[in-house]
Amino acid sequence: MTRAADLSRARTVDLANVDLDYEGFRALARNPHLSAHEKIGFPDTYREGFEQAILADILAKLPRLASDEALTVVDIGPGCAGLPKMLIELCRERRHRLVLVDSPEMLAMLPDVEGVTVKRDGLFPENRAAVLAAAGGGADAVLCYSVLHYIFQDTNLFDFADALVELMAAGGRTLVGDIPNASKRRRFFASEPGQRFHRDFTGSSEPMPVTFNEPVPGKIDDAVLMGLMMRAQAAGCDAYLVPQGEALPMANRRDDLILARP
Repeated sequence: MTRAADLSRARTVDLANVDLDYEGFRALARNPHLSAHEKIGFPDTYREGFEQAILADILAKLPRLASDEALTVVDIGPGCAGLPKMLIELCRERRHRLVLVDSPEMLAMLPDVEGVTVKRDGLFPENRAAVLAAAGGGADAVLCYSVLHYIFQDTNLFDFADALVELMAAGGRTLVGDIPNASKRRRFFASEPGQRFHRDFTGSSEPMPVTFNEPVPGKIDDAVLMGLMMRAQAAGCDAYLVPQGEALPMANRRDDLILARP
């Protein structure tokens, strides 16, 4: 895998062969040759033209964001592309206070809006105390989008779930979105629509081999997601695993997790 030191100066980066952990993303953010989508770990084709649909899906699952009540919102790992800028604008319009949590390199590329944005750098949940303080002791809405699989590489996911529960105010809701689920991916590619998708994407007539009942080290699967749900439920929260909107680019193999504090 490519070292973080190399990522900050490479003119092209094969995102499939780099260490996309916290330090790796810091290095991508420092690289002036990459697009905003590449800096957050996506080829341009995976995100360009989809961000409005992604925001609409987020609002469907965090509906209070669209209300005019002044909320405290926390975005964990927003990155630097168009989606967090759209969220910043929404929060400005709705008078929400938005706490952005990411590396200093990513946060430097997001606008500062007086009375709206508060930035806290560092790796969550290691900086949970600073984030909780910035949220005034509790957030009404928490967003963590396209990030959980990277947090999985950096920290204990139960610590992460515990920190999310602690971060939510009474009545608060968290969306952990765009989670690659190895189990869902298997189920999809074992189906005829999945095999057709594979043929169309690769241009090959060869079927994609799919096996079940085998471990997937280093990957999030059904068992990991069920464990996170049970962890939050045991702490007094409701938890739901929900599908993405069909208009999203990887909805056929990714899931969304909603946590809600009564």
